Amino acid sequence: MLKLYFHSTPNSMKVALLLEELQLPFEVLPIDIMKGEQHQIEFLKINPNAKVPAVEDDGIQVFDSHAILLHLAAKHGKYIPAAPQAQAATLSWLEFVATGLSVFSGQAVHFLHYAPEALPYAKNRYVKEVERHYGVLDKHLEGSKYLAGSEYSIADMALWGWAISAGYIFGEQGLAAFPNVQRLVTEIGARPAALKALKLKESTSFKSELDEQARKAMFPQNEGLAA
Repeated sequence: MLKLYFHSTPNSMKVALLLEELQLPFEVLPIDIMKGEQHQIEFLKINPNAKVPAVEDDGIQVFDSHAILLHLAAKHGKYIPAAPQAQAATLSWLEFVATGLSVFSGQAVHFLHYAPEALPYAKNRYVKEVERHYGVLDKHLEGSKYLAGSEYSIADMALWGWAISAGYIFGEQGLAAFPNVQRLVTEIGARPAALKALKLKESTSFKSELDEQARKAMFPQNEGLAA
């Protein structure tokens, strides 16, 4: 059975959604990143970069959420279009999320919620980039049902993984400024697979307190810096 190394992060949620869409049986192996379980030797054998998610699939180890999406979509022949133009669009938007929205969202969350001191420049830099990326997505979705056109794909799943947590960056307004993105996220969120992925997130318990143990586990590169 496929093994999913999981924490309730946006990147893990992308993979959980695809697994549920594919209706694959899988075993969930929780990795509590705030307790430092991602740094344990056994997990580093699965992902030497000490990040979740990762999977073991018929003896094949895959880490990085988008590598996992591509691996599973290719293996099962679903959610990645066969037509050249649609496939190219899927890959383009998938990488847009991977190298843009994911990165800037992660940094925005860090400086808004986890940084030990307020840094207005960093907050502005990353939040504005998140807004810009959602703006690009929103404009594209004005004339396209899904990111790659008429076909639901792993690019949409990748977007959903981050977009469901947009409120953590934008507050109560969430995605209100990006109605076309909101429309897609709402549609995906109503799918049975998404409901199952969200149930998995809700039913898996992890440490939530950002104490000294959590800071050392999540940001080990900062250990030793003056407060």
